[in-house]
Amino acid sequence: MTESQDVQLALSDSAARQLANATKTVPQLATISPRWLTHLLSWQPVEAGIYRLNKVKNPRDVRVTCAQRDESELPQTFVDYEDQPREYFLNAVSTVLDVHTRISNLYNSPHDQIKEQLRLTIETIKEHQESELINNPEYGLLASVDDEQRISTLTGAPTPDDLDDLVAKVWKEPGFFLTHPLAIAAFGRECTRRGVPPPTVSLFGSQFLTWRGLPLIPSDKVPVEDGKTKILLLRVGEKRQGVVGLYQPGLTGEQSPGLSVRFMGISRNAIASYLISLYCSLAVLTEDALAVLDDVEIGKYHDYSDTYK
Repeated sequence: MTESQDVQLALSDSAARQLANATKTVPQLATISPRWLTHLLSWQPVEAGIYRLNKVKNPRDVRVTCAQRDESELPQTFVDYEDQPREYFLNAVSTVLDVHTRISNLYNSPHDQIKEQLRLTIETIKEHQESELINNPEYGLLASVDDEQRISTLTGAPTPDDLDDLVAKVWKEPGFFLTHPLAIAAFGRECTRRGVPPPTVSLFGSQFLTWRGLPLIPSDKVPVEDGKTKILLLRVGEKRQGVVGLYQPGLTGEQSPGLSVRFMGISRNAIASYLISLYCSLAVLTEDALAVLDDVEIGKYHDYSDTYK
């Protein structure tokens, strides 16, 4: 019995693809985030990697008076400074990137292999930089909050009342809230429950929820532990005596502020090496420039009635 066979009437797709060029993307790195914090901070260049934060020793000892019309004696005063001000030293986030010269010679089209390797490594370094700005135990935001500037949530979930209390702590020209995206979602649910949906604002081409006109900036580097996280409120800028980022200018091989890429040579194994370093730190100029809301629950949801009139 003769077996039936499929008769090919035209060129197949699989064969035709052998003559076609696929459009190729650059490598996609899922860990890349917008890193809004680094965009919103005011950055100050430092010399020799040191930033000395001078402060007035006893601000309330500076005596002044409203002069009367008589010839009463005026107070005498002076402004004293701290004898041992804190010094901040830049922290380095570094790695050595290795690329085999055979790879960069043979497989360099349509995308430059060295360029893409450097781009992806630099993106990862910048992600780590944002994490350090928030979590570093010496200079990070969470470690720099004064005890008087710490408050806890009223009921666990982040409510408008909680954020109002934060604003009261950083009332001198506050800049923005910073928290995990899950906390922003939890705050949105509480606003919906109260019937006060927060307005939005457009920054850098993206939409952000706001409260009292201050944007809620998301960062997945703010830690979440046991279903709880934190919400920070910052005042930024040296002129405002706020929070400032620190970087070293004029580095050899500087690619962007504080970021250096240096070629280290080619080994006997034909591997080219590049030293990538990012130098940064952060300083809180006055205690009232930063406050934090602790114990923010992110898993609270509400049931609503399904009945309608």
